[in-house]
Amino acid sequence: MRQRLTRVLALPVTAAFLVLSATPALADSTIPTTPTPQPGSPGEAPISAPIGPQPLGHAVGDAAAALGVLRLLPNAVTTSTILPGYGENLPKQSALEAGMGLSSAQANSEAYLSYEKSIAQSSPLGLAVGGNSPQAPGSLVQTAPPDNANGLSGGLTAPQNPLLNVGLLNGNVHARWSDTLGPCVGTISDASTSLASLSLLNVIPSLPNLPISSLSNLPSLAQGFDATKGLQSLGGLLSGGGQTTSDGTNALLSLNNTLSSHSVMQLVDMPNSKNKAVQSVSTLQAADIEILKGTPLELTLKVASQPTLKVTSTGDKATSKVEYSAPVITIERQGQVLYTLDAAHPTKDIPIGLPLSGLSNLFGPVENLPVVGGLVATADKGVQQVNSTTGNVLDLGVLRLGIGELNQNSQQLTTPFDGYQLGASARLLDLQVLPTAGLKALLPAGSADSLPSSLAQLSLGEQIGRAYAPTGGVVCGTATPVGNPAPGVPAKLAYTAGAYSAVPLFWTGTGMLLLGVVLVAGMPNRRRKAAAVKPSPFPRER
Repeated sequence: MRQRLTRVLALPVTAAFLVLSATPALADSTIPTTPTPQPGSPGEAPISAPIGPQPLGHAVGDAAAALGVLRLLPNAVTTSTILPGYGENLPKQSALEAGMGLSSAQANSEAYLSYEKSIAQSSPLGLAVGGNSPQAPGSLVQTAPPDNANGLSGGLTAPQNPLLNVGLLNGNVHARWSDTLGPCVGTISDASTSLASLSLLNVIPSLPNLPISSLSNLPSLAQGFDATKGLQSLGGLLSGGGQTTSDGTNALLSLNNTLSSHSVMQLVDMPNSKNKAVQSVSTLQAADIEILKGTPLELTLKVASQPTLKVTSTGDKATSKVEYSAPVITIERQGQVLYTLDAAHPTKDIPIGLPLSGLSNLFGPVENLPVVGGLVATADKGVQQVNSTTGNVLDLGVLRLGIGELNQNSQQLTTPFDGYQLGASARLLDLQVLPTAGLKALLPAGSADSLPSSLAQLSLGEQIGRAYAPTGGVVCGTATPVGNPAPGVPAKLAYTAGAYSAVPLFWTGTGMLLLGVVLVAGMPNRRRKAAAVKPSPFPRER
């Protein structure tokens, strides 16, 4: 019972940590597993060798995807380590990371614990605070060995929280591993997660909780705009504090159609070779994405092509490769295409600003909303395009939209085996909220100095893939065929000095002892004559 409990608790932590750490830096690191125990001193006996037939194949890799990731104050927290001062040399972590709709598939032939050789997980939520990730509840996990003929499927429940609202989640997992052939089972690990709806961020908590009217040196605002709106709600674009609505109204980003991810670890054929290559595949399916839903300035992002990240390692640098099909996203308003994000134009900045009095002279009274991307909502003429924002709009922040961001890393490794590891990471969509110099000039000195370079970051469809194969590819077979001794092992072991010599000595001594008993028992019984007893010169006392 204790072993089963440990297994249940360990796996969600391992897989959730793996997915939440899906950053470009992870592409050249090794898969985290339980370390192999080592002897405490050189004189102690080593770890026992495995018993029975052992697979020849070595394969290490993982594929993972998060349907949505929220980062507050990214790159703002120093990484904590057990070595003093070493955290300064590592990439900084976000103050808070929350991932939802996680799927991960992992294979590791070098894992010490058997159930870490193949792990498939679908999880509703993962959380990391300052780079530290606690256990993710409600996960669907399957491990191997033992091999699983069928996978698992079920619904996942995400806990409520004020920053995001996650709808119905479904997961499927399937982990495979052969006792004799190891990873040579085709698809080693397979996990998928689908999400019915998602809404993120109805408030920017990293901004000071101040009304706009309290800002210093505030110019005259346009007629109709209420300066009592809070800065954390971006002047009324967001709904403010409280639970994010399920339909995404007045949330920074929302999705009301199915978003799904599929992560696969598998072995594939290599040209002109009987050996196999290790392949990691991560795919995403996305529908329409809404920004600032429920406002006149609502924008719709349509995903025209679905991203697929495929990492293949043959064990050799020349033939290993990363394949990525970048998404194409159009940004529309009421059916009109405003911008297109593709490989040639991967980013777009959309400024958010306060309407100044000059807009009232052009369009009359405005609605109680900021200006987004040069679009202003007026009371009489509806949404209008501002041809020149200079002197008419005071920029508070920038919404930066980005796609792709493919990052690759590779390295030649000798431990735990000679081979080549290749890794990559990518994102379907990045949305960042960046402060402007104009905002910092309006804030009090203490608040302005504490503003980071990025206030918040939302990522949809974050993908990662790694593959590590031995030189020449994965060999499928067993080290010791069933029923036959291993080659080079003699049928009988010779006796040597020390412990083995005690066995014949024991039986020789026992035989001699028994012979002595028989000889003594078989000899005739001869009694000597009793000697005459002389009387004592001293009388006895009576």
